[in-house]
Amino acid sequence: MTDTTDRLDDAHPRSNRQIAGVVPLDVVAREGGLSVMKGILEGRLPGASMGRTLNFWLTTVEEGRIVFTGAPTVEHLNPLGTVHGGWASTIMDSALACAVMTMIKPGEGYTTVEFKLNLTRPILPDMGELSCEGRIVHRGRTIATSEAYLRDSSGKLLAHGTETCAIFPIDRLMR
Repeated sequence: MTDTTDRLDDAHPRSNRQIAGVVPLDVVAREGGLSVMKGILEGRLPGASMGRTLNFWLTTVEEGRIVFTGAPTVEHLNPLGTVHGGWASTIMDSALACAVMTMIKPGEGYTTVEFKLNLTRPILPDMGELSCEGRIVHRGRTIATSEAYLRDSSGKLLAHGTETCAIFPIDRLMR
């Protein structure tokens, strides 16, 4: 492991096998997105350190489908006492983009071009674990779209959104 990679042991008990850091681009170029996402889930590869900061972790990886689970805390509150919309935006963007990532072939890279989020209920720090599922809607040659839903443990919808990603040769990211 490098300086940019560390275990998520203290972030949440269920995330203790996941590591945080940066996946080397040569690994993404060689393996493709689905293999890389499975590697993050298995702890073979690092996931984004933002998950540690915001207390969410990867729980499901399938082709075209991703689930992150998170537990917002009082550390994520806005001044009015509800969980800041940035927390929901970040877990949603992660699920939306990673759903696209599962469709990326070896030699390809991608980046978010645009995403839209609708918050439907207040998110509170005592809600426990929340689930954010992202699914691919369309994967074309240069554009992919995805949708995601953030729900509480009883299935109530807290937020939903969509994302558009550009797909391109990964060597454009490599320097």
